[in-house]
Amino acid sequence: MVGMSGAYGGHSNGGESRAPNKEAVVVRAPKEAVVVGAPPPGPPEMEMAGVVHKVAAQPAQSTASKMKGKVKETFFPDDPFRSFKGQPLRAQWVMAARYLFPVLEWLPGYSLSLFKSDLVAGLTIASLAIPQGISYAKLANLPPIIGLYSSFVPPLVYAVLGSSRDLAVGPVSIASLIMGSMLRQAVSPSAEPMLFLQLAFTSTFFAGLVQASLGILRLGFIIDFLSKATLVGFMAGAAIIVSLQQLKALLGIVHFTTQMGIVPVMASVFQHTNEWSWQTILMGACFLVLLLTARHVSIRWPRFFWISACAPLASVIVSTLLVFLFKAQNHGISIIGSLKCGLNRPSWDKLLFDPTYLGLTMKTGLVTGIISLTEGVAVGRTFASLKDYQVDGNKEMMAIGLMNIVGSCTSCYVTTGAFSRSAVNHNAGCKTAMSNVVMALTVMVTLLFLMPLFVYTPNVVLGAIIIAAVIGLIDLPAAYNIWKMDKMDFLVCLCAFAGVIFISVQEGLAIAVGISIFRVLMQITRPRMMIQGNIKGTDIYRNLHQYKEAQRVPGFLILTVEAPINFANTNYLNER
Repeated sequence: MVGMSGAYGGHSNGGESRAPNKEAVVVRAPKEAVVVGAPPPGPPEMEMAGVVHKVAAQPAQSTASKMKGKVKETFFPDDPFRSFKGQPLRAQWVMAARYLFPVLEWLPGYSLSLFKSDLVAGLTIASLAIPQGISYAKLANLPPIIGLYSSFVPPLVYAVLGSSRDLAVGPVSIASLIMGSMLRQAVSPSAEPMLFLQLAFTSTFFAGLVQASLGILRLGFIIDFLSKATLVGFMAGAAIIVSLQQLKALLGIVHFTTQMGIVPVMASVFQHTNEWSWQTILMGACFLVLLLTARHVSIRWPRFFWISACAPLASVIVSTLLVFLFKAQNHGISIIGSLKCGLNRPSWDKLLFDPTYLGLTMKTGLVTGIISLTEGVAVGRTFASLKDYQVDGNKEMMAIGLMNIVGSCTSCYVTTGAFSRSAVNHNAGCKTAMSNVVMALTVMVTLLFLMPLFVYTPNVVLGAIIIAAVIGLIDLPAAYNIWKMDKMDFLVCLCAFAGVIFISVQEGLAIAVGISIFRVLMQITRPRMMIQGNIKGTDIYRNLHQYKEAQRVPGFLILTVEAPINFANTNYLNER
């Protein structure tokens, strides 16, 4: 208990009761107010019922010791090296290797029974990854083959460095959309395809650099500014924008706007009605209904998860056969065209650090890196909690970052752990990250031998696959819960949503993050204060408005301040 003086001097009449993350101030009521400030030098005194109790001063510490403790508390709250203490040097080296390469933790004890489960899961997610990889590459305005490259190398890197057993790695819709829209503002992917590809690889390199740096420097708390409300609104808005962009493929429009807002997109759709193709619309509608039905069945009956997992690949196979048999490419249905066989080619020589585009690639890398990192870490933690194991957030950041750095040098663009793919991986019964290896090897076989089979794949089906994948990002129950829990959080969610669909993806995200930070500052500078009462027969104090059995202490006003007391809120607390 720390005694506090009256408002304008005088003796101590109360004290401060400290609870986790809160500071309670006890003051004489009603004539004396609270003074929030530094206590006077020396051990303060507290007088209660005529007895004076002296509070012992804290042990003296040097400035270096205080700084060391503060740095450790801020950047190493989990004390990751505590297990190294007292261990021989050889054991420390082994533990360090396992810490840096989590594959060494599970690989020595890997068994045939585990491999059987991972084999089934890996083949299942490969059937989803192949069509999604091609589709998401087109969403990023990149050649379709780049999407398959990005589903081959990054999963192998993550299997060695990642700590999640369920995360399935590959391209994702939101990061693809952001990268494509940001780079297209400066370079046309159709007029200068090679330059656009170089910028995509360079942006991926910077994205990986940002992600790995956050993990190495243990600055993962930065992504916490993307609150749940921000992500719900942002993802919903981005899902709508992604879906609207697919109207070009679903309607067969050739001349389509390059802008991302809902107004210019819809204007472009109705300004080019003469380009609509009824054959394309019919095929797109049929396969979209098929994919959405498969998704609904898997949600309604989880044991049939494999239906939604196999539906995209089945749609690609069936539509390709239809186009080939009926020569639909001659009747207004556009196709992918020829794709070269072969594995990823080195691309470190394509990284472009020209000052003309350096700012653009760094900005694109920062935005896509933060977004994809947030999604990957959140997905990994979600499935880890379902299986009751721990995922180290900082190690995940390093793994995803290094994965993207390696990917940028092997003809890949930004990748992370996708929720839909990871959900299929989880439901398929994966046991370790070996399922990513199986998926990568399946994609490798496809790259080496099966690419000619995709020549007649219609673009309209790829658009339907994207819409069916992103529709799950619109989480209406979560938005409703946010509305019920906190109206200010719902405002943040709404601003993120509106900013994305009416302005642009990156501006909408910036608006939502700005409002979130402003709200945090408001909670610090204008904290809530609650009156506390004593639970009769105990020494416990609780909020009078929440606990009916709590009773006021005669002669005292006991307040709980829902924020640390500091220079930013002392005037406000004095006024209150």
